[in-house]
Amino acid sequence: MLIRLGYEIAIECAEATPVISLLEIHKDRQSDIKRQTRVLTSPAVPTRLYHDLHGNGCRRFTAPAGTFRILYDAVVEDSGETDEVNTLAREVPVAELPDEVLGYLLGSRYCETDHLSSLAWQLFGHLPPGWARVQAIVDYVHNRLSFGYGYARSTRTAAQANEERVGVCRDFAHLAITLCRCMNIPARYVNGYLGDIGVPIDPAPMDFSAWMEVFLDGKWYTFDPRHNRPRTGRVVIARGRDATDVPLLHSFGPHRLTLFKVWTYEQEGKLFNPPHHGVDRTVSAQMLA
Repeated sequence: MLIRLGYEIAIECAEATPVISLLEIHKDRQSDIKRQTRVLTSPAVPTRLYHDLHGNGCRRFTAPAGTFRILYDAVVEDSGETDEVNTLAREVPVAELPDEVLGYLLGSRYCETDHLSSLAWQLFGHLPPGWARVQAIVDYVHNRLSFGYGYARSTRTAAQANEERVGVCRDFAHLAITLCRCMNIPARYVNGYLGDIGVPIDPAPMDFSAWMEVFLDGKWYTFDPRHNRPRTGRVVIARGRDATDVPLLHSFGPHRLTLFKVWTYEQEGKLFNPPHHGVDRTVSAQMLA
């Protein structure tokens, strides 16, 4: 299938402000891009792409004083298959984990393993290791937290989400990641495009979403504590330890978000059909963190 995706984001700055955006389609999916625009800015400013320590594409630019817009549109080919499920996948003992995976066992800014370790072992220590244990963690988080855009708070940690029992998709991911790490299961944070493909249309679509990947049986598997079901059409933007590593926008100075429009849907007909207008959301900057 073909997936049409893109965004239009506008910010306001009181003065010229350096900005880094993590909005590039991940290098793992670059070969699937069938058509794309350049990353367009208004006013036009020079931009430069680099890759961070996690392999994510990051774009540097300086937003001028006043209103500044960023626009991108693309068509990506996708298999149309749902997230892979392997109920026989085993946990890998820590001593046998690849070196590059070990960092995803450690606590991080939003995933404070020291606060939740005792709870994790109490809740999940008796369960069979492997896929069943991870799924139990995802079930717990999915049922524990209530979702709502109004619950967004940029400083909420996994332990706080568990206590408050509310959050947005990043909070669901942080809590599940933390509980997995407490059980010595490597887990990492992922954000990307996820439209309502193959599921009923949501009146508040989550075209940008966050989920997690868990290392089992020698490979990374996708789990989504927010939706808790295999989904079609995920397009990864970035991966990291938690949301600290992958903010959609990071400004080195204050800015105000004035427009956040995203579209992600199955493209029908010609490759060059004009995009839908997307969904307008005026949200606080913490939603991009």
